[in-house]
Amino acid sequence: MNKEKIFKILIILLLIIVAVLIIGTIYGLNLGEARVNISTLPINYDQAQVFSGIGQIRVPTADPEPEIVIIYLAFYYNPGDRAFSEELVLRIRDFKDIITEYIGSLLAEDLHENNEDKIKNELLRSFNSILRLGQIEELFFRDFMILR
Repeated sequence: MNKEKIFKILIILLLIIVAVLIIGTIYGLNLGEARVNISTLPINYDQAQVFSGIGQIRVPTADPEPEIVIIYLAFYYNPGDRAFSEELVLRIRDFKDIITEYIGSLLAEDLHENNEDKIKNELLRSFNSILRLGQIEELFFRDFMILR
């Protein structure tokens, strides 16, 4: 092969590469507009996982003779949202502090009178107020006992 043929082949290859890059860029920009933040999607409960990393917590009530509340809560989250999943793990200590502060500020009588939904809603509101990359939709109790 002479130098002219090699030069023409290289020019053609270069033009093909440039065309692929341009087409890929255009396709990527158009596809980028259609992307949705996964944490804003409603949870598909068939694919959701249960976050139970907070574990079981024992909290004394605010009574003069405190009673012990054993609480173990969990919630669904989307495992496909890696950033939110990581934030949940990093916030476990904060979640425990929120539970301890809230439950520990109540008397045992208040806990008996407050219905479960009110307690869940207050904890959910507090949890979501510290989260930045997503929100928890619903809490549920695996255990909620008051020991005298």
